[in-house]
Amino acid sequence: MKVIICGAGQVGWQIARHLSGENNDVTVVDNNPDLVRRATDTLDVQGLTGHASYPDVLDRAGARDADMIIAATFSDEVNMVTCQVAHSVFSVPRKIARLRAQSYLNAIYSDLYRRDHLPIDVVISPEKEVAEAALRRLASPATFDTESFLGGDAQMLGIQLDEDCPVLNTPLRQLSELFSTLRAIVVGIRREGALFSPEPGDQLYAGDQIYVFTHAMDSDRTLEIFGKEAKRQERVVIIGGGNVGLAVAQKLERGANRVRTKMVEISRANAERAADALERTIVLHGDGLDMDILQEAGVDRADTVLCVTDDDKTNLLASVRAKTAGARVAVALVNDPTLVPLMSPLGIDAYVNPRSTTVSSILRHIRHGRVRGVYSIGDAEAEVIEAQVLSTSPIAGKAVRDIDFPEGVLIGAVQKGGKVVRPSGSTKIEEGDAIAIFAMADDVPGVETLLQVSIDFF
Repeated sequence: MKVIICGAGQVGWQIARHLSGENNDVTVVDNNPDLVRRATDTLDVQGLTGHASYPDVLDRAGARDADMIIAATFSDEVNMVTCQVAHSVFSVPRKIARLRAQSYLNAIYSDLYRRDHLPIDVVISPEKEVAEAALRRLASPATFDTESFLGGDAQMLGIQLDEDCPVLNTPLRQLSELFSTLRAIVVGIRREGALFSPEPGDQLYAGDQIYVFTHAMDSDRTLEIFGKEAKRQERVVIIGGGNVGLAVAQKLERGANRVRTKMVEISRANAERAADALERTIVLHGDGLDMDILQEAGVDRADTVLCVTDDDKTNLLASVRAKTAGARVAVALVNDPTLVPLMSPLGIDAYVNPRSTTVSSILRHIRHGRVRGVYSIGDAEAEVIEAQVLSTSPIAGKAVRDIDFPEGVLIGAVQKGGKVVRPSGSTKIEEGDAIAIFAMADDVPGVETLLQVSIDFF
């Protein structure tokens, strides 16, 4: 597949990293020569310096025979024009654009992106994706990461193991015997900063961060087994009233559970805009780092404080201050992945990474064949791939124990006829089943080969 990626920032670079690692023909375009040089020096991609929306630049990038163009520059307008030029001049079959401005995303203007208007096949909204990720954190505050799969019937939970976890020093195979009715399986462990896919004889230790697949109905019991309490959110404080904070507050207001929500926003204009758009949420104009404002917002009684300003360091410091003031759980939005190791020492319970969230959203729309979803873990260290099994797949008709998976791959859940089951060695994978697979980054191409996804390309 020949792909042109416009924009070599964090998101563009990560997409290029994924696609080039899977032997696709990737060209990266950016008007910043340093970003282009970084991409070509570190990845197996071609690079071109220039404005992505210029027809001559796209021509030199190979748009005449490109299968897909991904417009992920920092400008919405450049992304939109790039897709228009790719369609009108070069007839590129598939066009994906990242758009930030809320006005472009308003549902009443959705006709704008039809082929006879602005021909964009998939619109990715970072703010919307991040807001959804933040809401998932709020729905499962005892986890540092969470994502739904298989139509919402299966969940992947990221759980930090503490000293009081009741199943420490227990081999994983023994967990299956102790909790035979629990539809859950540990698919990944991060220990001392290194992520790996565990063997049945591996044990769990305090300080480990584990990734567990579980049936949605068993998620509370899974948390309890690993020493966490499932508690419904009643009071939430949001630090930051920009697009992300406002979207989260609006979703909380529309939710079935009447969550008492307060918001703190330092910009008077943003605070007034949020106050006008919200009905039950109390909006305070002030600095989220000011302890007096935090106390006025009631962080000492908050189940969760969600820090989603546009500054990573502000989010980290506000989270620490909120925890110091008595908040039960603190969740921070962090763009810079190098800051993630600071979370545990600072006592921050969970984080939302906009880059990882956006990358996962884009990957979900560019995978071949019957791949229905992709979730990127950590700093692109691993992926969870949800796919439907084709009749042509080498795994169709085989028991799990007989499938030659790469070493860093585990099946987290299988959906048969609409019912999710915990996979075991004897589970037979059949045509039409949907499966969720945890795979270390280096093993993703091997997984796609086993799924025979390229046969059903687009």
